[in-house]
Amino acid sequence: MADDRNQQQGEGDREADRHYRESTRDFVESGKVDEAAEKAREQDPEEAREAEKAGRERAREEDPELHRDYDEPTEPDR
Repeated sequence: MADDRNQQQGEGDREADRHYRESTRDFVESGKVDEAAEKAREQDPEEAREAEKAGRERAREEDPELHRDYDEPTEPDR
């Protein structure tokens, strides 16, 4: 029998979710949020746009929620 911990869990990955939540909580409790926010405010807007563009180019696909019309009903997945 294969070890369940070595199998991919997909988008509903509970282990990754737990890790993210713990890391986020630890960051907030560290008191470094204000420092990180200040550093972000100091970033050159053009540099930020270029970084976002580079990240989007690596993405497999664009998030459909970015351009969703919330006034239109969505069709359920079939």
